[in-house]
Amino acid sequence: MNWINLNALWKIVVVGLLTGAGLPALFAVGLRLLAPPAPAAPPGGAAERPAVGPAGYALAGLCFAVVLAAIGWGISVIVNHS
Repeated sequence: MNWINLNALWKIVVVGLLTGAGLPALFAVGLRLLAPPAPAAPPGGAAERPAVGPAGYALAGLCFAVVLAAIGWGISVIVNHS
């Protein structure tokens, strides 16, 4: 007697990992793209932080758009199924 549905279980685990860890990680990547690391400070002086280029802004915007789309999709699923 097999009372555990393994097909449903792996689907739940995959979706849980993607939404539970994947979306926050993608958000963190977007934030990291907006704040490049500061170079090592020269002795006795302060180092200037390099500017973020257009590619960094575009990739960060893409990360944030994916996160917002996932949030919107989740809200729509909840609203449509209640």
